[in-house]
Amino acid sequence: MDWRTLPSLTALRAFSAFADSGSVAQAGRALNVSHAAVSQQLRGLEERLGVTLVDRSGPRPALTPDGQRLAQALRDGFGTIAEAVASLSDTADSRPLQISTTPSFASAWLLPRLPDFREAHPEIGLTIDPSATVSTLAPGGVEMALRYGSGDWPGLESRLLVRSPIVVVAAPALVGEGRYDCPADLRGLPWLQELGTSESTDWFARHGVTQDQAKSLTVMPGNLLLEAARGGQGVAVTALVWVAGDIAAGRLRLLFEDSEEKGYYTVTRPGVRRPALRQFMSWLFKQAAHAGDQ
Repeated sequence: MDWRTLPSLTALRAFSAFADSGSVAQAGRALNVSHAAVSQQLRGLEERLGVTLVDRSGPRPALTPDGQRLAQALRDGFGTIAEAVASLSDTADSRPLQISTTPSFASAWLLPRLPDFREAHPEIGLTIDPSATVSTLAPGGVEMALRYGSGDWPGLESRLLVRSPIVVVAAPALVGEGRYDCPADLRGLPWLQELGTSESTDWFARHGVTQDQAKSLTVMPGNLLLEAARGGQGVAVTALVWVAGDIAAGRLRLLFEDSEEKGYYTVTRPGVRRPALRQFMSWLFKQAAHAGDQ
């Protein structure tokens, strides 16, 4: 198709609206423009095509045979376009919203709050993927990730949802009440790490501590890691938000805390977000603000 040979879409829309209504004024109202603008588009279209589309000799303007021919073609074409757009919109609206997040965030923060979202938006289906694996965001697939970090994901848009530094904790039964002046003092203890991440080994490496024995590291899903830490099975490196209550209650002892500004972010692709995603993100931030997590 040679797009250069086609008249402007604005002119074609104006003519089609006039053909459907039989009135320049009604066509203007349908297009939310003035009747003068419609008249100008009609005359411009006639000049562009070199034919008379509207017979203006009578008391009311009427379509010429050429005008009737073009009107039918536009009615068919615009009708097909409208049906396709409606179908795409319906498909997008009915498709479940796919969210990727870590098991720890899903179990400790998101899932307890989801009944509130379900009550407010029963029409929106959700698919939650609690995996430490970083999913690729793509149209028709995973539309948003909830990830821990500093908010720097090139090519993606991120917004801080839950602020929380990284902490090192362990059950008093494992570490006792003695002093731990530096991370190296923890070298001989068993470690716990969330499946699919390297937070524990990375944290110790940043502080110049190397792992002495592979058997001292136990890897498990994030929703099980905290239970294991509470049970004295190892030292855990995790976000403070998940263990603040345990520390206050004495179930876990805070050993070290990083000063880096990090937290859980909403991560999305740039561009237009469909209504379901906008509503879910709005709900997320209201929940975080209410809990004082931001």
